[in-house]
Amino acid sequence: MVNQIRLFLPISALGVLLLGIGACTQSLSEGTAVQLTEQRRANIAPDTSGYERRAPQDMNGIGKYYMGRQIAHVMGHEGASWLDRSDRAREEDTDQLLRALKLKPSDVVADIGAGTGYFTFKMSPLVPQGKVLAVDIQPEMLASLRATTAKLGANNVIPVRGTTQNPNLPAGQVDLVLLVDAYHEFDYPREMGRAIRQALSPDGRLALVEYRAEDPNVPIKRIHKMSVAQARREMAAIGLRLTDSVETLPQQHLLFFQK
Repeated sequence: MVNQIRLFLPISALGVLLLGIGACTQSLSEGTAVQLTEQRRANIAPDTSGYERRAPQDMNGIGKYYMGRQIAHVMGHEGASWLDRSDRAREEDTDQLLRALKLKPSDVVADIGAGTGYFTFKMSPLVPQGKVLAVDIQPEMLASLRATTAKLGANNVIPVRGTTQNPNLPAGQVDLVLLVDAYHEFDYPREMGRAIRQALSPDGRLALVEYRAEDPNVPIKRIHKMSVAQARREMAAIGLRLTDSVETLPQQHLLFFQK
C-alpha cells in the first residue's frame, strides 16, 4: 500500500510533525462527503477575490482557502526522492500522460513546480526545436535541475526561479503550461493563474494534473486532491475554459484549459 500513497513533506515544522501515511490517506466516507459538499458549494457565488482566512480544517493545509478549497502546504525539497521514485511511471502511467499532451517539436513548454525535473527531462527530447522552462520556487530544486541539465546536455531546458505569485514566464510565448500535482499547493492560485494566462500564446494550453477528488478509492488525503468542478471554477475565475480532458490515468485528472 505504501507505494500507492503520496507522502508530502510540508515546509512548516507543524506539517513535518504531522507527516505520515495516515496524514495523506482518507476513508471512503470522506470521498462521499466531499462530493456532497462540492455540490452545495457550486450554488454559492465566491467573493471578489475568492480568498478566506480561517482555522485549517486539515492541518496539512495553510489555513487559507480559495473558492472554498483549503490550500495545501508545499512539498519541500526534502521530498525530492519521492518525485523520482522507480514505480512512479507505473503508478501514474506517465507515458500516457506525456502522449496526451500532444507536444509539437517546436513547442515552448513550462513545467511549473518542476521539482527535480521528472517531467521536464521527459519533455525535453519531445520539443527539440522548442524549449522547456522548468519553474520552481525552491533554490534546492533549481540546483538539482541545473545539475541534471548539465549532466544530460539538455540545452533546451531553462531553469526559472518563480515566486509564489508569478512563475516569471515570457508573456504570450508559452504553448503549454504543465502543472502536475502542484496547483493545489499554490499560496496565491488567483495571482498565479492570471500570470499563467498572460504567458500563454493565443492557442496555448494549460494542462492541469491533479488527483481525483471524486474517486474515494484514490488513497490521497482530500487536501491533495481536486474535483473537475472545483478546477473549472478556479480556471474560469482567471478567464480560462475547459477544452479537453483525459480520465484514463490511474488516479489523476488531466484537464486542458485555454483562453
